[in-house]
Amino acid sequence: MFNKVALIGLGLIGSSLGHAIKRGKLAASIVGFDADADVRARAAKLGFTDAIADTAEAAVTDADLVILCTPVGAYKSVARVIAAQLKPGAILSDVGSVKGAVVRDVGPLVPAGVHFIPAHPIAGTEFSGPEAGFASLFDGRWTILTPVPGSDAKATQALKKFWEDCGAQVEVMEVAHHDLVLAMTSHVPHLIAYNIVGTAHDLEAVTEGEVIKYSASGFRDFTRIAASDPTMWRDVFLNNREAVLEVLGRFNEDLATLQRAVRDGDGDYLFATFTRGRGIRKAIIEQGQDTAAPNFGRDKKPA
Repeated sequence: MFNKVALIGLGLIGSSLGHAIKRGKLAASIVGFDADADVRARAAKLGFTDAIADTAEAAVTDADLVILCTPVGAYKSVARVIAAQLKPGAILSDVGSVKGAVVRDVGPLVPAGVHFIPAHPIAGTEFSGPEAGFASLFDGRWTILTPVPGSDAKATQALKKFWEDCGAQVEVMEVAHHDLVLAMTSHVPHLIAYNIVGTAHDLEAVTEGEVIKYSASGFRDFTRIAASDPTMWRDVFLNNREAVLEVLGRFNEDLATLQRAVRDGDGDYLFATFTRGRGIRKAIIEQGQDTAAPNFGRDKKPA
C-alpha cells in the first residue's frame, strides 16, 4: 500500500504495527525511531522494521505514511521536529487514545499538502516495550479514525484500508464523541484500577501482606489493568480531563446508589445491577471483543 512507512515510537503499539505491516506486506520499507537509544537497539534486533533511524527527521523523510506511536504528551514536540521533513501527499496519523488533544497539539503544525488523519486502535495488553509487540494485536479489534475538517477523502480511505489490512475493523467518529466514549470504556476503568490497587497497597500493611498473598480473581484482574504503561496513562488523563471528569461524575452517582443498596439490604436492586453487568459481559463476548475461555483466555502460567 505504501512505499515507506515511518513508525515514531517503538513500544507495544509501534512494534505490533511493524509486525502487522510485514505480515500483510503493506509497505516496501518500514523505518522506525524511538527517542530511547536502548529501545532503538532492542528494536533493531527484533526485525519488525527494515531500518532504525537515529533521528525522527530521518525516519519520516520521504515516508508516505507516518504514524506517531509515542505517549500523547510527546506528540507536540515530535510534530515540531518532523514537520519540515513531511513530504506533500504523505499521511500523518497516530495511535493515541485521546483525540481532542492530538488535534489541538499536532494539527497547527502539519504542513500544507500533508494529510492529517488521527486514529486510535482499541487494542493493547498490559505489557510495554518493543518485545511486547505481535502481528495479531489488532485482529478483530476496532480502530477509530477521527478525520479533521477538510480531510482528504482518498487519504482517509487509504488509511482505513491500511488498518483493515492490519486486521482491524474500522469506524469513523467525531473527535469529541470519541473522547467521551473512550473515557467510559477505557480511561475511567483504568483510573479505577489504579485507585483500587493503591487502596489495597495501603491496606496491605494493616493486613500484614495478606491482600497480596490471597489475591482473588477480582483484585488480580484489577492489577493486570494497573500494570499498563504509567507514562502513557498519565498523558491520557492529562489530555482527556473533561470527558474523564464527566464520566467519573456519573460513576460516583451510580456508586453512591449502589452503596445505599448495600447499606439498606436492597437485594432486588443489587440483583438487577449484577444481572445487567453480566449481560454486558455476554454482549462483549458475542461481538468478538473478548473470549469466554477460562481465565479470560490467558495462560495460567506466569509469563
